[in-house]
Amino acid sequence: MRLIIGLGNPGGSYQNTRHNAGLLVLDKLQKTKLAKDFVMRKSGVFMNNSGNFVRKLVSQYKLRSEDLYIVHDDLDIPLGSYKIQFGRGPKDHNGILDIENKLGTKDFWRVRVGVDNRSEDKKPLGEKYVLQNFSDEETEILNKTIKEVVKKLFELVKTQ
Repeated sequence: MRLIIGLGNPGGSYQNTRHNAGLLVLDKLQKTKLAKDFVMRKSGVFMNNSGNFVRKLVSQYKLRSEDLYIVHDDLDIPLGSYKIQFGRGPKDHNGILDIENKLGTKDFWRVRVGVDNRSEDKKPLGEKYVLQNFSDEETEILNKTIKEVVKKLFELVKTQ
Protein backbone atom coordinates (compact mmCIF):
# COMPACT_ATOMS: atom_id res chain seq x y z
CA MET A 1 0.00 0.00 0.00
CA ARG A 2 1.12 3.54 -0.74
CA LEU A 3 -0.10 6.80 0.72
CA ILE A 4 -0.16 10.14 -1.06
CA ILE A 5 -0.90 13.27 0.96
CA GLY A 6 -1.61 16.70 -0.47
CA LEU A 7 -0.50 19.55 1.77
CA GLY A 8 -2.24 22.89 2.11
CA ASN A 9 -4.20 25.06 4.48
CA PRO A 10 -7.83 24.40 5.40
CA GLY A 11 -10.61 26.90 4.80
CA GLY A 12 -12.15 28.70 1.88
CA SER A 13 -9.89 31.73 2.13
CA TYR A 14 -6.87 29.54 1.30
CA GLN A 15 -8.51 27.42 -1.39
CA ASN A 16 -6.72 28.87 -4.44
CA THR A 17 -3.49 30.00 -2.81
CA ARG A 18 -0.04 28.89 -3.87
CA HIS A 19 0.38 27.09 -0.55
CA ASN A 20 -2.53 24.83 -1.54
CA ALA A 21 -0.90 23.52 -4.71
CA GLY A 22 -0.62 20.10 -3.05
CA LEU A 23 -4.36 19.98 -2.43
CA LEU A 24 -5.09 21.09 -6.00
CA VAL A 25 -2.90 18.27 -7.34
CA LEU A 26 -4.66 15.76 -5.09
CA ASP A 27 -8.05 16.89 -6.42
CA LYS A 28 -6.91 15.88 -9.93
CA LEU A 29 -5.20 12.68 -8.78
CA GLN A 30 -8.36 11.43 -7.10
CA LYS A 31 -10.08 11.42 -10.50
CA THR A 32 -7.50 9.20 -12.21
CA LYS A 33 -6.58 5.54 -12.46
CA LEU A 34 -3.72 6.30 -10.09
CA ALA A 35 -6.27 6.55 -7.28
CA LYS A 36 -6.51 2.74 -7.31
CA ASP A 37 -2.83 2.41 -6.44
CA PHE A 38 -2.80 4.85 -3.52
CA VAL A 39 -4.66 5.82 -0.41
CA MET A 40 -5.06 9.57 -0.89
CA ARG A 41 -5.61 12.14 1.81
CA LYS A 42 -5.67 15.91 2.09
CA SER A 43 -3.83 17.18 5.13
CA GLY A 44 -6.78 19.08 6.64
CA VAL A 45 -4.41 20.96 8.96
CA PHE A 46 -2.40 24.12 8.53
CA MET A 47 0.76 23.63 6.50
CA ASN A 48 3.24 24.20 9.32
CA ASN A 49 1.51 21.54 11.46
CA SER A 50 1.52 18.74 8.87
CA GLY A 51 3.84 16.40 10.76
CA ASN A 52 1.42 14.93 13.30
CA PHE A 53 -1.23 14.40 10.62
CA VAL A 54 1.25 12.51 8.41
CA ARG A 55 2.74 10.52 11.29
CA LYS A 56 -0.73 9.39 12.39
CA LEU A 57 -1.58 8.09 8.90
CA VAL A 58 1.80 6.39 8.44
CA SER A 59 1.24 4.62 11.76
CA GLN A 60 -2.41 3.81 11.03
CA TYR A 61 -1.56 2.16 7.72
CA LYS A 62 1.72 0.65 9.03
CA LEU A 63 3.65 2.14 6.12
CA ARG A 64 7.32 2.30 5.39
CA SER A 65 8.46 5.84 4.69
CA GLU A 66 9.35 4.69 1.15
CA ASP A 67 5.62 4.27 0.50
CA LEU A 68 4.79 7.85 1.45
CA TYR A 69 4.36 10.60 -1.16
CA ILE A 70 3.90 14.21 -0.03
CA VAL A 71 2.59 16.69 -2.63
CA HIS A 72 3.38 20.31 -1.83
CA ASP A 73 4.10 23.77 -3.18
CA ASP A 74 7.73 24.76 -3.69
CA LEU A 75 9.14 28.28 -3.99
CA ASP A 76 12.51 26.90 -5.13
CA ILE A 77 10.87 25.81 -8.39
CA PRO A 78 9.33 28.18 -10.95
CA LEU A 79 5.63 28.00 -11.73
CA GLY A 80 5.12 25.50 -14.55
CA SER A 81 7.80 23.10 -13.30
CA TYR A 82 7.89 20.28 -10.77
CA LYS A 83 10.20 17.65 -9.31
CA ILE A 84 9.47 14.22 -7.90
CA GLN A 85 12.30 13.22 -5.61
CA PHE A 86 12.99 10.75 -2.85
CA GLY A 87 14.52 12.11 0.34
CA ARG A 88 15.22 15.56 -1.09
CA GLY A 89 13.15 18.64 -0.72
CA PRO A 90 13.11 22.38 -0.73
CA LYS A 91 15.65 24.42 1.16
CA ASP A 92 13.02 25.87 3.46
CA HIS A 93 9.47 24.56 3.77
CA ASN A 94 7.98 24.49 7.25
CA GLY A 95 5.39 21.82 6.41
CA ILE A 96 8.05 19.43 5.11
CA LEU A 97 10.38 20.23 8.02
CA ASP A 98 7.58 19.40 10.46
CA ILE A 99 6.94 16.08 8.68
CA GLU A 100 10.64 15.19 8.74
CA ASN A 101 10.80 16.02 12.45
CA LYS A 102 7.68 14.03 13.38
CA LEU A 103 8.63 11.00 11.25
CA GLY A 104 12.30 11.15 12.26
CA THR A 105 13.36 10.66 8.64
CA LYS A 106 13.77 12.46 5.34
CA ASP A 107 13.27 9.22 3.42
CA PHE A 108 9.94 9.73 1.69
CA TRP A 109 8.83 10.91 -1.73
CA ARG A 110 8.24 14.60 -2.37
CA VAL A 111 6.16 15.81 -5.27
CA ARG A 112 7.38 19.38 -5.44
CA VAL A 113 5.10 21.67 -7.46
CA GLY A 114 6.68 24.96 -8.48
CA VAL A 115 4.77 28.09 -7.53
CA ASP A 116 7.37 30.85 -7.88
CA ASN A 117 6.30 33.45 -10.41
CA ARG A 118 7.73 36.53 -8.70
CA SER A 119 9.60 39.12 -10.72
CA GLU A 120 13.21 39.69 -9.69
CA ASP A 121 12.71 43.43 -9.13
CA LYS A 122 9.57 43.04 -7.00
CA LYS A 123 9.93 39.89 -4.91
CA PRO A 124 7.57 39.69 -1.91
CA LEU A 125 8.60 37.54 1.05
CA GLY A 126 7.89 33.87 0.55
CA GLU A 127 5.64 33.60 3.62
CA LYS A 128 3.29 36.24 2.21
CA TYR A 129 3.59 35.15 -1.41
CA VAL A 130 2.48 31.55 -0.85
CA LEU A 131 -0.70 32.79 0.81
CA GLN A 132 -1.73 34.78 -2.26
CA ASN A 133 -4.19 33.40 -4.80
CA PHE A 134 -3.05 32.22 -8.21
CA SER A 135 -3.98 34.62 -11.01
CA ASP A 136 -6.08 33.27 -13.89
CA GLU A 137 -2.94 33.00 -16.06
CA GLU A 138 -1.08 31.19 -13.30
CA THR A 139 -3.99 28.80 -12.81
CA GLU A 140 -3.78 27.81 -16.49
CA ILE A 141 -0.06 27.12 -16.11
CA LEU A 142 -0.64 25.19 -12.88
CA ASN A 143 -3.35 23.04 -14.48
CA LYS A 144 -0.94 22.02 -17.26
CA THR A 145 1.69 21.20 -14.66
CA ILE A 146 -0.76 19.13 -12.66
CA LYS A 147 -1.52 17.03 -15.76
CA GLU A 148 2.21 16.41 -16.20
CA VAL A 149 2.62 15.50 -12.52
CA VAL A 150 -0.24 12.99 -12.71
CA LYS A 151 1.26 11.40 -15.83
CA LYS A 152 4.73 11.20 -14.27
CA LEU A 153 3.39 9.68 -11.04
CA PHE A 154 1.50 7.08 -13.04
CA GLU A 155 4.73 6.16 -14.87
CA LEU A 156 6.66 6.03 -11.58
CA VAL A 157 4.11 3.74 -9.94
CA LYS A 158 4.31 1.31 -12.86
CA THR A 159 8.08 0.94 -12.44
CA GLN A 160 8.00 0.23 -8.71
